[in-house]
Amino acid sequence: MARENISKMKCEVCKTTNYFTTRNKKKLKEKLEMKKHCPKCKKHTVHKESK
Repeated sequence: MARENISKMKCEVCKTTNYFTTRNKKKLKEKLEMKKHCPKCKKHTVHKESK
């Protein structure tokens, strides 16, 4: 797995980085957006890809 394919997922509520994921940047042009569990908020929130 190449190092540059790793993306950080940031919680939109508390702005903490909780997850790391990979994506194919050639196929997916827009940023990822997933609903994941945030341990700081203690609930499921929207996580968006950040730098």
